[in-house]
Amino acid sequence: MTTNEDRVQPNETTVPLLHCVSPEETLAFWRALGFEVTYEQTKPYVYLAFCWSGLHLHYGPAPKDLDPAKENTGGCLVMVDAVAAYHAAFTDAMRGAYGKVLVKGQPRITRYRPGASRFTLIDPSGNSIIFIQRGEPAELEYGGSKRLQGLARVLDNARILREFKTDDRAAFRALNSGLRRHGDGAPVVEQALALAGLIDLSIGLGEPERVPDWGTRLQTLPLTAEEREQVRATVADPAVLGPWLPEAS
Repeated sequence: MTTNEDRVQPNETTVPLLHCVSPEETLAFWRALGFEVTYEQTKPYVYLAFCWSGLHLHYGPAPKDLDPAKENTGGCLVMVDAVAAYHAAFTDAMRGAYGKVLVKGQPRITRYRPGASRFTLIDPSGNSIIFIQRGEPAELEYGGSKRLQGLARVLDNARILREFKTDDRAAFRALNSGLRRHGDGAPVVEQALALAGLIDLSIGLGEPERVPDWGTRLQTLPLTAEEREQVRATVADPAVLGPWLPEAS
């Protein structure tokens, strides 16, 4: 006898259905990133559909009390083979459409550290679309690797908070206090990485007051050309470091 389970074929497709607060902003954002609009409806209710490469995103009405600024709207995971290429494609598209990489507010993209296994796109409604590389380690050392000490451990802790817990505020606090405790005795490149992280996070959090002080300190550090590129590669948009760490000509 044939059962229902026998009739089920392993060829399903899952399409995320996300809340949409502003159809106009949502359409503009995904179009700017190169997505095709495959369905567009705003009345009698919102329904939008987008496609790019093999990725499909659909949007429906949002609850009336939804606040995009809280960024607890929802989201989805996108599993890919090589995550760096996706980040590069989206940042290039942002530069083309907006003249810069969007690193604060909504929408925005999180930074990509070379060798990292994930990054996040936050859309205009506060949804998080998280791109994750297949084969990412199943177990992570939260709170900083025990094999590291001093500022190196602080940097590792901040990396975990940013990339895996998506908690920029906690990462900022960790870097700020860690630099005060361990900065003077740390290797120059670690000091530079911490300062660049604080600048990047401050701008993303909308609190740029201390950026010039950190930038001036970064500018005085004796970094090699290779170390300068290492530091620039740790922020979502290297242009934010331009006044103090310009790109080599």
